[in-house]
Amino acid sequence: MKIMSKTCVFFLAILISSCARKGRPEGGPKDEDAPIMITANPPYESINFNEKAVKIYFDEYVVLKDLTKQLVVSPPLKSPLVITPQGTPSKYFNIKILDTLKPNTTYTFNFGNAVQDNNEGNKLESFKYVFSTGTTIDSLEVSGNITHSFNREKEKNISILLYKLDSSFTDSIVYKKKPEYVTNTLDSTHFNFTNIKEGKYFMMALKEPANDYLFNPKTDQLGFINDTIELPRDSIIAKEIRLFREKQPFKFKRGKELFKGKIQFGFEGGKKGLKVKLLSKTSDSFESFTQFEKEKDTLFYWHTPLEVDSLNFLVMKKDFIDTITVRLRKKKIDSLKVMSSISSILNPRDTLFLETNNPIKMIDSTKFSFVDKDTIKVPYTLKKMDINRLAVLFESKRNWNYRMQVLPNAIGDLYETKNDTLNYQFGTKDIEDYGSIVLDIRNTKNKMVIIQLLLGDKVAIEEKIKSSKKITFDLLEPKEYTVRAIIDDNNNGIWDTGNYLKRIQPEEVLYMPQEFKLRANWIQNEIFEIE
Repeated sequence: MKIMSKTCVFFLAILISSCARKGRPEGGPKDEDAPIMITANPPYESINFNEKAVKIYFDEYVVLKDLTKQLVVSPPLKSPLVITPQGTPSKYFNIKILDTLKPNTTYTFNFGNAVQDNNEGNKLESFKYVFSTGTTIDSLEVSGNITHSFNREKEKNISILLYKLDSSFTDSIVYKKKPEYVTNTLDSTHFNFTNIKEGKYFMMALKEPANDYLFNPKTDQLGFINDTIELPRDSIIAKEIRLFREKQPFKFKRGKELFKGKIQFGFEGGKKGLKVKLLSKTSDSFESFTQFEKEKDTLFYWHTPLEVDSLNFLVMKKDFIDTITVRLRKKKIDSLKVMSSISSILNPRDTLFLETNNPIKMIDSTKFSFVDKDTIKVPYTLKKMDINRLAVLFESKRNWNYRMQVLPNAIGDLYETKNDTLNYQFGTKDIEDYGSIVLDIRNTKNKMVIIQLLLGDKVAIEEKIKSSKKITFDLLEPKEYTVRAIIDDNNNGIWDTGNYLKRIQPEEVLYMPQEFKLRANWIQNEIFEIE
């Protein structure tokens, strides 16, 4: 038996170690190249395609990332493609087609950015496999952008649908049949249809949780192009689609007892004109109050506590009328809570409100004490502004401090529960601590326009104008503001959404492109062109 020398063993160990090492050598250039498709079987852009499987080869090991989100098949298939392998690196992947393909149709399997190399994650962007079951590959294109109709959010992962305008097209088709072509914006706001057949089309966009390419008004946002898309005439015209959510028809949900003497009614489709009327018999001392919850489809109904099992109500809204029974099982009354609208600073545009969770029935002004920092009494007026809102009106001094004390039993609610001792301290600032924004509105639309000054996503101030005008928003805190203009086409004072069946687009909303980082003791002058 031969014995290997120590030198040979040493070099053999080095050789084995070098072969086992993976990745680029230390100090070598980083791989920044995306994978390349070498070939496909059947080949890319095959015609007369009648296969049930496709195999695609690459020049290096690839992985498929977020395939369910990235893959878009156009025209859509009833059954999803079966693609393997997934989760493991490979130099190829297989596509199994379960559906029967349409004749004389160009298909596009768009993988988006799902194909990545295994080592560095370099993406093969917008990779697609195209074939035709007919004798030609359709090659027409149309592109565009998606925007939100009301806010400035950059909407992503939006499906854009093309329906062929032929004898089978009806307005209801979008609810029950998948489109002829589909594409997706993925992580962009831009979309691009490729490999489209010549013809006339209706274009629609959907932001949907189901991803079934069927419009569900309850869950989906939509947008559409009113004009017919005619290819090849419109092939080079970029379209803009504005997404919106349709206003739902009125639907009354149910009544639910939250606390003893407090009922919550839920509904959909707008609160205007909604009323509830108690049908059950009560005593002469019975009282009730109603109030809509802010920014929610909820109506609160407070009533004198009753020792009965249920109450019957009549619900009315325009042509809607129904009766409802609410079971009464709660034993606990919602204890009175009093909250101040001011935390530490009373700004010049603010009013000091005391807000309660239950309707206010009694106010004892003798148990209110309001003094300034020198303990001098401050003249003030208490004014009930709503069933559960009390305004404290007074003339405030600049750069001054105040203290208000509310003794027990000063405020009583419907259930005869009263407050504990309440203490509030706050101050004011100098006028120089605030700024102003002066807008030169140049309105060339000759329509009513609602100008809104936004602090975050909340409307701080709004003003309605019909023509060009200078608007001054003064006594503003030094914060970041944006300006929005709503083109109020129907002159009803609010923004109106669109409607698919009526082919109504949402009212146009314009934003000034810049945010205003307002400084103290500063006047910001800007021009807002509305055209």
